[in-house]
Amino acid sequence: MGTAPMSIEALEEAVGNGAIDTVVVAVVDLQGRLQGKRIDARFFLDDVLHQGTEGCNYLLAVDVEMNTVGGYRISSWETGYGDFAMIPDASTLRRAAWEPGCAWMLADIQWLDGREVMESPRQILRRQLDRLAERGWIAYVGTELEFILFDETYESAWAKGYSGLTPANQYNVDYSILGTSRVEPVLRDIRLAMRDAGMQVESAKGECNFGQHEIAFKYTDALTTCDNHVVYKTAAKEIAAQHGKALTFMAKFNEREGNSCHVHLSLRSDSGEPIFAGERPGGVSPIFERFVAGQLAGLRELSFFSAPNVNSYKRYQPGTFAPTAVLWGYDNRTCALRAVGKGASLRFENRVPGGDVNPYLAVAAMIAAGLHGIDHDLPLRKPFEGSGYDAVAEHVPTSLREAAELWASSAIAREAFGDDVVDHYANTARVELAAFDSAVTDWERVRSFERL
Repeated sequence: MGTAPMSIEALEEAVGNGAIDTVVVAVVDLQGRLQGKRIDARFFLDDVLHQGTEGCNYLLAVDVEMNTVGGYRISSWETGYGDFAMIPDASTLRRAAWEPGCAWMLADIQWLDGREVMESPRQILRRQLDRLAERGWIAYVGTELEFILFDETYESAWAKGYSGLTPANQYNVDYSILGTSRVEPVLRDIRLAMRDAGMQVESAKGECNFGQHEIAFKYTDALTTCDNHVVYKTAAKEIAAQHGKALTFMAKFNEREGNSCHVHLSLRSDSGEPIFAGERPGGVSPIFERFVAGQLAGLRELSFFSAPNVNSYKRYQPGTFAPTAVLWGYDNRTCALRAVGKGASLRFENRVPGGDVNPYLAVAAMIAAGLHGIDHDLPLRKPFEGSGYDAVAEHVPTSLREAAELWASSAIAREAFGDDVVDHYANTARVELAAFDSAVTDWERVRSFERL
């Protein structure tokens, strides 16, 4: 398992000599964002580290714009919008080099009487990891986040209504060394800051959309990867802003290629032995076959945990390297699931999630689907060859409305996560759909203002 990038002893020393004066304590909300407080470092060591701190329980019951909305059992006007406890997880402590004198620590969420808040994304993932641990298995995960960088500040982008923005690159810089050199000052600062925060940076490369880039990190255990993911995502925005630039992880910013977040997953025994490698055709094990069969069986029903927003579903277009068909294949980027590597490196890649994904939920869904395949001894269909865009196959859901209906009625989801979690997130989808249905878009104005 991952170890803390920074120890409590190192924090005490840094606070003592004045190198650190602030500790950010943050929880993960429904959207995968960090919410919390900046706490005086001495008070953190003396008090918060041992007792936690409080936050309004509406943090797991608001929309993207922090509006209070109805339909949630755990938090409402009727229940008084009380507090829950944020309990710091010392294994997540890290130096935040991009913020002077600052360290960050993630926290788990509990009710004030000590009960776990089961709807918390971090707790949802923990429960699925516990199911693996019961079998002596550990999930290892890597997430590959793409973003689009703009020669704009966040303030200027807001003032322009996020329209007519200038991308940091004016052409496709996929794998281009020259293209990435244009923005290397920003990319380098992000890479070095993340390295100092305890992450193993692998590389940075350009991508297809104008101004699009990806910074890759080495895989590790699932919970640590998801923790690193949300820290990186927030820090990258902060560092871009320090350079007078803005970046977005939204799944589909424009009609060109969207921002993906491919999720790689493999299993090992608690003694470190690879579980997916074996003697079956393709060098796979029976567990691999059933686990991937479970992914195919549950992909549509659980897609809401991989694609949680209206915009998420704009990615799934033919010829964009985003999947449309519920298929798997060996090293085939046109399939929703791509088997990669061999032997100890054998894993599968879920290509459904976009840059807007909540990683805890997506990984939890992948584990739940895999265990469904194992528990029901599902056979794995033959790997697909050719272009998945031309295949006759089930389609990845094409809208949040379709995905939400599948989620709410999913027996797989209710068995794996429980009714409370399924109903909580079904309400999240309903809230987002209601907001979208009441909005008038630029597309409608351009199409209708004069010509209709």
